[in-house]
Formats: sequence, C-alpha cells, structure tokens
Amino acid sequence: MWNSEVLEELRERRRLAAAGGGEAKTAKQHAAGKLTARERLEILFDPGTFIEIDTFRQASKGSSGGSGYPGDGVVTGYGEIDGRTVYVSSEDFTVKGGTLGAAHSEKICHVMDLALATKSPFISINDSGGARIEEGIHSIAGYSGIFLRNTKASGVIPQIAVILGPCAGGACYSPAICDFIFMTEKTSYMFITGPVVVKASIHEDVTSEELGGAEIHANKSGNVHFVYSDDRECLLGVRRLLSYLPRSCDEPAPFAETKTVDGSDRIEEIVPGNMRLPYNVKDVIETFADEGTFLEIQKDFARNVVIGLMRLDGYPVGIVANQPQVAAGTLDIDSSDKAARFIRFCDCFGIPVLTLADAPGFMPGRSQEHNGIIRHGAKLLFAYAEATVPKVTLIMRKAYGGAYIALNSKYMGADYVFAWPISQIAVMGPEGAVDILYRKQLKESEDPESERDRLVGEYEKKYLNPYIGAECGYIDDVIAPGETREVLSRAFASLREKRRGAPEHRHGNIPL
Repeated sequence: MWNSEVLEELRERRRLAAAGGGEAKTAKQHAAGKLTARERLEILFDPGTFIEIDTFRQASKGSSGGSGYPGDGVVTGYGEIDGRTVYVSSEDFTVKGGTLGAAHSEKICHVMDLALATKSPFISINDSGGARIEEGIHSIAGYSGIFLRNTKASGVIPQIAVILGPCAGGACYSPAICDFIFMTEKTSYMFITGPVVVKASIHEDVTSEELGGAEIHANKSGNVHFVYSDDRECLLGVRRLLSYLPRSCDEPAPFAETKTVDGSDRIEEIVPGNMRLPYNVKDVIETFADEGTFLEIQKDFARNVVIGLMRLDGYPVGIVANQPQVAAGTLDIDSSDKAARFIRFCDCFGIPVLTLADAPGFMPGRSQEHNGIIRHGAKLLFAYAEATVPKVTLIMRKAYGGAYIALNSKYMGADYVFAWPISQIAVMGPEGAVDILYRKQLKESEDPESERDRLVGEYEKKYLNPYIGAECGYIDDVIAPGETREVLSRAFASLREKRRGAPEHRHGNIPL
C-alpha cells in the first residue's frame, strides 16, 4: 500500500489548485456577475469530460513576480463538446487578476501546440488584467508566443476567443487573430489603451464601456461577432457555433439531423416586386434554411449585409446576403470587410457559400472614397475569386454595376448563378440610365416626367430582365420563388464532392 500521506498531499494540492484565489476573491467574482475559470469550463464542455493539464504549474517563488499560486492564473486542458475534442485556456481573475506572466503564457502556448498537433479547435477564455507588470519582459514575451501560435493555427483549426472580463493592451491581439470573438453585455471589455491611459495622454474622460464594451465592438468597431447577456449564455453560444464547424481544415463540417420545411411559397409575400420597397432578407433565409438553424454573425455591425451559418438538408452552409432594410443593401467599406473575412473563413474550413444578391451598387460619396472603398471593396472581390468551396448565387432583385460583379457573379467563379424573374442586372438602375441615355430627348419633351416614366418602363423591359443574362450564360437558370429551396438543395448536393485544386503559389496578396 502507498503511504497515505502521499495521496493526501496530492488531494490537498488539487484542492488548492481548484480554489484559485480563495473564497473571498471567488465571492467578489460572483458579485461582479462573473463565473470562475473552472465554473465556465463546466458549462462549456460535455459533463465529466474536461481534463486539466499543467495543473500545478506556477512561477517560481524565487523569481521576479513569482506568485506561488498553483496554475498561475490560468486553467488549461481539453475536453469534449458534442463528443468532439476541444482544447482550452481559461484565465482565472481570482489569481493575480488573471495577469499574464511567463508560466501563465507557457501554459497557454503548450495547450495551443497540442490543439494544432491534434487538429482540434482551440478556445481561449479571457479574463485578465493584462501583462503582469512585475515580470517585465517575461510577460511581454509571453504574448509573442501566443500570437505566433494563433497565426500558425489560422485556417488550420477553428480558434474562438471568449471575452468574459477585461482584455486589455497587447492581450487584445490574440482574439483579433482568432476566427470569432464572443463577449457579454455588461462584464466584457476589450481595448488597447484603458480609460486611465486615455485620460493621461489626451485628457479625455471615458468609461470602460464607452471605450471598449461589448456594445461598442458589436456596433462600431466590428471586432466582436457574438454578444450574450451573461457568462452562461455566452458559453452555450460557443457550443452552438462549434456545432457547425469541422475540427480542422482536414475534416468536413459536421452533418446533423434537422427538420427540413420548405417555406419558399412565402417568398412572394416577403419580397415586394416594387424595387423601391424594402424587406427583411432574414425572413427570406428562414424560408429555405433547415428549421431553427440560421445563426447570424456580427448582426449589429454593417447591417446592410447579413452573414451567418445555416443548415441545408443537415449540411452547414455560409450565407452572405444584402439587407434591403438597411441602406437598400448597398455595399460599403464595413460590409465589404465583414463579408470578405467570413467568406475566407468558410473557404478555410470547407463550408459552402450561398450569396443572396439584392444591391444597387457600392455606396457613393466623399467619405467612402476617401476612406478606401476601392481597397475594401477589392477585399470582397478577392475573397470570392480566391474561394474554392462550392459557391452558389441567387440574384433576388437588383444587381447593378460593381455590386453584381462583387457578389459572386458567374465569371468571378460562382459554380451556379440563379435569378428570380423580377431580378434586374445592369450597369446601373433604370432611372439613372434613362437620364444619361435620353437626356436630350427628355429636355425637348413637352411632358418630361411622363416621357421619363415611359422610357424607364421600356428600359426595364428591354435591358433589365434576367433572361438576357441567361441567354448569354451569366445565369444558369431563372427560377420561380417557390422553387428556391429545391433548387438550392440540389445545387449544393451536386457540389458536395467538389475538391480544391492544388495551389500554384504560397498565397495571394489580398488588399488589406
């Protein structure tokens, strides 16, 4: 028999590790509306599957800034989510404010290396005061190792950052390299320079919420992809997202049994035939997506474009759709960036892309031009052209000018392009075209307004109908709204065996 004192010491060390910073600090964490590092893992993983590693790792008590706490402010390990292995780091704010020192960063780097080696998703749960000041360069260097691994893993395994407390300074760049960022409404903050630094440097009073709260990142910066009310709902949201994603770029996205209800017969009620009237494109998506499977991403940022994941016949599909309810679905700087990065994500992990086009063009104006709409719009063009996954486009109504080209048109590499019979494809809208083409005729007319209306009608009938594009091979088929789900289902099914061609170069140089 082993000496009982040996096993008792092990139990005591595990108890101390699980206790984190102690009861008082745990109570303070709860009072702030936050769960502890280990409580979060109990929600994230399937029950009883989490295995902790580097449990007793800590900074040496004799070293500069040594904490003496087991775990050194971060819990690392692996477990199962819906039966699939996932690696995780969960910062413990009850231990030294979750600050990052050498041991802390080495634990995270170790678990990231394991995630990449096993081709498994990696989740980082951030709740930290930032770099541990007393460890100096050791702390700063620790972030470098994390950023390097984030970059090496990009496009190989899904990486998800969950901000459940402060994430300040250099720590922000790890989430920024990840594929998705989650935050909570009241307890998450992310900023390069905190309120104290802002006030000291530019003499401006600003709160943490105003500088880098969830609302700011969801609406203005576009840095965050999902926002939830509290820790529990946020972590359940992470589980849901992962259900659409493969474990790595080498595996297919997971199939799931779903309820498939065809609501395409409702499309004519949702989408007005009058091009000037708006509608909610999310209502259209719900008519053909498997029931309850549409998951919108970045829903509060660049709302003129909707992106998200859904299932079609149980298989994940990425969606990029113009939103006529917001700026008529016009493309601009932010929506181009939003859509382009999502398309590249889908391409990384073999998720087919469906584009729902209804856009009058790119946003005009001095602000857009001066802030680089050409460069940002080129990102969207580049992302579509570079993507090798199955790509299907449905032109719903307007597809004018550069927007037609940029929204996965046939010669940009779309596998299939379909159009509803009311769709209009042209260099510009009929009103603008008539004003240019018939300017002299309108000026000489006795009734310019009536003449203009007549010419617009003639122009629409002669030049804007989708059959012109179909005759020239730019459109594969013109379909009735009621056929939408069936057509999309068959199209993606036919492309399921599509394979990526061998790359002839390292990578292209996307405009950034």
